[in-house]
Amino acid sequence: MNTRLCCSALLLGLAATTTVLADAARRLVPDDFYRLQDVSDPRVAPDGRWVAYVVTMNDRDSDEQRSTLWMVSWDGREHVQLTGPASSARAPRWSPDGRYLAFVATPAGADKEQLMLLDRRGGEPRPLTATTDDLGAFDWSPDGERLVLAMTPGSEEAADAPERGAAQPKPPKPIVIDALHFKEDKHGYLGAGRSQHLYMLEVDSRKLEPLTQDPAFNDGEPAWSPDGARIAFVRTREKGPDSDGRADIDVIEARSGAVPRQLVRPYAPSTQQLAWSPDGKLVAYLQGLEPKYYAYSQNRLAIVPAGGGAPRPLTDELDRAVTSYAFAPDSASITVLVEDDCSVYPERVLLASGAVERLVAAPGVTAAVSAAGGHVAVLASTETTVAEVHALEGGSLRRLTGHNDSWLAGIELGAAEELRFKSRDGTEVHGLMVKPPGYVAGRRYPTILWIHGGPNGQDQHSLGFDDYQFERQQLAANGYVVVGINYRGSSGRGTAFAKSIYADWGHKEVEDLRAGIDHVIARGIADPERLGIGGWSYGGILTDYTIATDPRFKAAVSGAGSANQLSMYGSDQYILQYTNEIGAPWHNTARWLKVSYPFFHADRIRTPTLFMGGDKDFNVPLAGGEQMYAALRTLGVPTELVVYPGQYHLFTRPSFLKDRLERFAAWYGRYLQPGR
Repeated sequence: MNTRLCCSALLLGLAATTTVLADAARRLVPDDFYRLQDVSDPRVAPDGRWVAYVVTMNDRDSDEQRSTLWMVSWDGREHVQLTGPASSARAPRWSPDGRYLAFVATPAGADKEQLMLLDRRGGEPRPLTATTDDLGAFDWSPDGERLVLAMTPGSEEAADAPERGAAQPKPPKPIVIDALHFKEDKHGYLGAGRSQHLYMLEVDSRKLEPLTQDPAFNDGEPAWSPDGARIAFVRTREKGPDSDGRADIDVIEARSGAVPRQLVRPYAPSTQQLAWSPDGKLVAYLQGLEPKYYAYSQNRLAIVPAGGGAPRPLTDELDRAVTSYAFAPDSASITVLVEDDCSVYPERVLLASGAVERLVAAPGVTAAVSAAGGHVAVLASTETTVAEVHALEGGSLRRLTGHNDSWLAGIELGAAEELRFKSRDGTEVHGLMVKPPGYVAGRRYPTILWIHGGPNGQDQHSLGFDDYQFERQQLAANGYVVVGINYRGSSGRGTAFAKSIYADWGHKEVEDLRAGIDHVIARGIADPERLGIGGWSYGGILTDYTIATDPRFKAAVSGAGSANQLSMYGSDQYILQYTNEIGAPWHNTARWLKVSYPFFHADRIRTPTLFMGGDKDFNVPLAGGEQMYAALRTLGVPTELVVYPGQYHLFTRPSFLKDRLERFAAWYGRYLQPGR
């Protein structure tokens, strides 16, 4: 099959299709999850004429997520599918001449991801590597002759897998651990001898040689200097931030045997992004907060001279988190994406003066900024449109793709409304409310408080692949008013707002959540006799806190949550945060018991609760839900526990994702009777 399909026809018949579907609009159903296409990682070509990106779908037949590489012309008229669907295809990166795309995928018949190369003019992609190691970030050299890539030795499980045709698998080996950060969701146990290092790959010969080899360090996120002489990268001794919460940003000459030189050592952000200014004089990076505030991360943008010197913060005065950024071609400004009060929008920061200009005023969420050839592309979405590739031009966004237009045109979504109210202590709290399709003013509705995770996240104007707003629309389609509250601890309202729950979990957040429900009851919207609550991750944790505090809720769903926080110490991946925020359990036992009150006061809970989780979750281990299930079962409170085999904190198996949506609706329907 020729995967180089010109898909202009994808949109040519869209207007007619939209008209037909709009005449027969229906409500969202869980099966629509198979129609949703997740557009991600836009990358502008060096000449600015094309944008490459990834499209991921939930494939029903294989029960896997399948990804495809596409590109769209800058005028939006041509849409080209570059690869066929694969179980993994990610991180498209243009060669400097724009002729090739390098990306990571698992070749047909292989068991391991490899670095692939695709000639955009035609032909099938070919592997550049044949490694058993795990691939991380990579970057092209400016001359296009080499790539630098980060690689980690494969896990013991992969190394001991049976060879093709072998009669018996090799016996497993012990996992030896010698680091504070010794486990991580999806990666499992981080055993000794699995340090990540940088390698140089010659494109033509496929010759691979190490650039960094010191086993005492982990090296990643490489970024090549514009002159091709140096590479900036992140270095730590731990598998993650070091024990002081910091990470080095080093520079090394792009040759074998070179010695790294430290540029700066900031507090590690939640996700790092390094970039050289086009003139090669500066290195930009993100910096986070000290480790005791790890859960309330507010990433800031900073720059440092590439030759060494004092770093300079660029966005501290914004008091908002930066999620992505890109230099302008003249190195005089940087486009940043800023998380702010239910939206994420682009701003321009002038390096000389520090002046900041907001570029798009409308509510919505932009993500993944990419700039090249004088053009800037982003992903953009609202609460009724799924993220698509957009051109950022002046103060407006021009849509380039429409992968979700056809099926969404036939869906009647619930109307979203921003909320503003006062919490118990007078703090102003914001959120979003989704009303069911066909909402009738003056009528009271069964209402579900659906809580975002994090806590350093926010409910926002978006509708996405793994977005809480999609779940809210699913619940609204079943006849519920669905409320999302950006409780204290959330991002989008500044550092003080986020840090206000420091070492005091389950207190101010619960007050904010309860005040939000009181607000929609007082407005005559929520039926006080038919209230539900639920969420995933910290949303599940806050569900446990709230039902142990407020008996009004008639049904609850606690997904990937925990209540006995003391038992999470050493069981999950957050030892560094816990030790710095709550303190060691043997020194601060009373505080640990205080933040574990839903478990130790489970006898206060009367709410029928559904607990859910993946059995491979190292982020919030399944034990957190198992303990609460056992407690409520012992107490005679109606409860169920649903375990999803082989799933991590965020699910990837499509049938399980659909099953979860169906169980949400069934559990709430049993106790809240939305059709009454």
